[in-house]
Amino acid sequence: MALSLTKTTSQSLTEQLGSRFAERIRNRLLAPGSRLPSVRQCAEQHGVSPYTVVAAYDQLLAQGLVEARKNRGFFVREALHGAGSSPPIEKGATQAAGRTLADDLSLNPWGSATGGIARKPIDATALIRGMFHKVSNKPQPGMGVLPQEWLESSFMPAAVRKVTSTRALHDFSLQYGEPLGDGGLRRALSQKLSALNIHASPEQIITTVGATHALDVVSRTLLRAGDCVMVEEPGWAVEFARLDALGMRILPVPRRADGPDLDVMARYCEAHQPKLYVSVSVFHNPTGYCITPGSAHRVLQLANQHNFHIVEDDTYSHIAPEHATRLCALDGLQRTIYVSGFAKILAPNWRVGYLAAHPSLVERLLDTKLLGTLTTPALLEKALALCIEQGQLRRHAERIRTRLAAARCRSVKLALQAGCIFAAEPAGLFGWVDTGVDTDALAQRMLDEGYLLAPGALFHAQRKPGTLMRINFATTQEATFWKKYAEIVKRM
Repeated sequence: MALSLTKTTSQSLTEQLGSRFAERIRNRLLAPGSRLPSVRQCAEQHGVSPYTVVAAYDQLLAQGLVEARKNRGFFVREALHGAGSSPPIEKGATQAAGRTLADDLSLNPWGSATGGIARKPIDATALIRGMFHKVSNKPQPGMGVLPQEWLESSFMPAAVRKVTSTRALHDFSLQYGEPLGDGGLRRALSQKLSALNIHASPEQIITTVGATHALDVVSRTLLRAGDCVMVEEPGWAVEFARLDALGMRILPVPRRADGPDLDVMARYCEAHQPKLYVSVSVFHNPTGYCITPGSAHRVLQLANQHNFHIVEDDTYSHIAPEHATRLCALDGLQRTIYVSGFAKILAPNWRVGYLAAHPSLVERLLDTKLLGTLTTPALLEKALALCIEQGQLRRHAERIRTRLAAARCRSVKLALQAGCIFAAEPAGLFGWVDTGVDTDALAQRMLDEGYLLAPGALFHAQRKPGTLMRINFATTQEATFWKKYAEIVKRM
């Protein structure tokens, strides 16, 4: 995507501007319902005349990508039923879909009636495409993974070569693998979990196609459409959207420094009998908070008292201290289910994740996995087992933690100099910062400079503008980004 508009013989300024907005809309970098900049703002931002902007917006109207609302401006159309889009859900087909507590439950966290107002559901595809669409070769502040150069290693290719020798490849490629997952990997994971004081035999562990798949297996096993699920807010909106797509009623629980808001959880339990609580207890995304032992103990008491399960997403375990409080360690996998993966530390595209659960749940969870994927590919599971057994993954993680700590120090210093305020104590991979301006608007301005941001609206069950944003410490340690950020904030 061109970062500046220039006059050329092949494409007019109007065509360039219209193409830029069209590409962002199709790649969901401008989500349905988003407002385009006013004609005056857009003309100033791109150094063109208002006539050029009006002509570009007219092109978008003609393509059916935007709609004009009288006295309000231009907005991305709420539903685009072209190639690759889904048809509208028939009225009444899934009554629970798209609802949070603030929409159609009788009581919200603060105890007021809501009247059952219907709202637009979250677009999971928009969030995924928006967060992972490459807009330039610059380091991307909004990305959720470490830079590629941080993950490069010699031991991963060596492990793959070893498990793909002619004989080994023949032995496990010409038949379905083990339903639970590669036995060697499950044994290695069992030992790895014991270091976290989570005791799970290999028979209690199921491998999955990444941690997100593990979360989906748990949800599809334990929940039915219309069930209430407690989720942390702010939190990763892909999880909100995934549960929404399954027809769940989402109960957002404010996340504090010590853990979830226990008073809100208790009131949800009394009013709505939730079936599940989804938690990132260690290095919570996006705040970086870690749950305290006292808060964890109270959460487990609520689960026992009100008969709900807890799925603990420990995606950031590899960069977190082993002694960090984990619900699964305190509970012994009685009401808790442990989920993790290796995308954040090793290889995002290997898509190797896993879950650990109480023996009484394993068969049900395994049935759900088999219905969705049959077995998982053994090749990369065997390679990963080698990396764990030989200590290479542990040493790699130690190097990453050291490098991340240094990057975090640099990033925090630059962010403070640029006028940001940290809404949470900097920790882990992400920073939760207050910019003082609308970060939805800021994200669009920074996109013109080749930077993809993660505005705070992405981390709420119902998207709403705000001044917060999540930054990746590994990709925000360069002064160039912060200089451009400060320039644009000053003009807003």
